[in-house]
Amino acid sequence: MREQAVMAAQPARAKASFRREETLWAYIFLSLWIVGLVAFVIGPMLFSLLLSFFTYTLGRDFDLTGSFVGLDNWRRAFTKDDYFWPSLWVTIRYTVFLVPLSVFGALLTAMLLNQGLRFTTFYRTVFFMPHLAPAVAAVYIWLWLLNPSYGLINEGLFQVTYRLNGTTGVQGPNWFGDPTWALPALMAIALWGAIGGNMMVIFLAGLQGIPQELYEVAAIDGANSWQRFRAVTIPMISPTLFFNSILACIGAFQTFEIAFIGTQGGPAYATWLYGLHVYRTTFEHFEMGYGSTLAWILFIILSVFTYLQFQASRNWVFYAGEAR
Repeated sequence: MREQAVMAAQPARAKASFRREETLWAYIFLSLWIVGLVAFVIGPMLFSLLLSFFTYTLGRDFDLTGSFVGLDNWRRAFTKDDYFWPSLWVTIRYTVFLVPLSVFGALLTAMLLNQGLRFTTFYRTVFFMPHLAPAVAAVYIWLWLLNPSYGLINEGLFQVTYRLNGTTGVQGPNWFGDPTWALPALMAIALWGAIGGNMMVIFLAGLQGIPQELYEVAAIDGANSWQRFRAVTIPMISPTLFFNSILACIGAFQTFEIAFIGTQGGPAYATWLYGLHVYRTTFEHFEMGYGSTLAWILFIILSVFTYLQFQASRNWVFYAGEAR
């Protein structure tokens, strides 16, 4: 009996040893990534949090005692910075309009590409190509297209209205030079790259994962196309819709490149986005302490907003297999 017990215990010990060896090799392969995460992500984040309580100008020696200001940087942001609240308001307006348009535009594009039409692969490539364009190149393309003097958009608008009217054509606005139209112009650039980008691909994967039997049952029950979309498509892709909405909000709040390249925050600070304010404070005025404070305020805003979205998602996000 004792020999049988020993023989029975050997496979268990071998299995446990094999699991320990697997775990060891897993940590060995992950070690370089963990070191990179700590050194280049977590470490700088913690250091920036420390900097937010100091006044530090890049290029000068960092003094832990003489430059400590406590919460002065935080008070400055909310009470003394003339550009903090305007930049935050511009960013909120930009996000409120851009996120719904980009999310539902990507959803509609994915639904169009999920119809099984001929040349679907070609269409997917065409829609995805703008997303591959670097931000700098995309902005310069749109600067040319929206040029008030010789841009293709204004010229096309003039020609179409002239032919319809017969006497005079409509002169397009000075897009990037007009405070009224500058922010919508930036939204157009962002939409051009977002609708056919990663969100569309994720929506397409979600749509292809919906069982066709659900649509067949809904059709047998007499549901039309809109009813099938509302009662089948939206609930089944609600996790995907939620995921894309979160990413779109975070990305919109962090927008920087198109405003920096396209308008430099103008005209009249109409496109002075929060990300541009953080960049200029930190890397043009070299106020590393106050710039870190602005970055952490953005982090807190995004964290709170994301938490509220997660709480609200309980009422409309449906997960397959979840008891309701």
